[in-house]
Amino acid sequence: MQKSNKKKFNKLPKKLSFKEFKLHFLPHLSLPRAGIIPPPERLHSIFNYILYQLDTGCQWEKVPIAVNPDNGKKEIHYTNLWRWFNRWSEDGSFEKAFIASVQLLKDKNKLKFNCINGDGNNSVAKKGAIK
Repeated sequence: MQKSNKKKFNKLPKKLSFKEFKLHFLPHLSLPRAGIIPPPERLHSIFNYILYQLDTGCQWEKVPIAVNPDNGKKEIHYTNLWRWFNRWSEDGSFEKAFIASVQLLKDKNKLKFNCINGDGNNSVAKKGAIK
């Protein structure tokens, strides 16, 4: 049997388990100082919706948000989803999580520089928009 010469690359995660989220991301995400603070399970769900949007490049209103079967309402409105994304982008939460993940890989000797995507592109660019 011949071995394939194709290189295998790790892909960005499209969804995180609650355990992964709690361990690697939750400590770096900013939370409100006053008012209602969402439970970690809700933040995990919000984070996974954001990953979906970043992976597909779809419009925020097209993110498939779960619907509560009891009352027929969506788990979160897409504008609130965008607000969480915007908050974590602007306050450096995502940057802190990224730096911590790189440090973790370095500490475990798993950081490899043989393939680096230096353009910073992480979302799919689509032609046109869905109206």
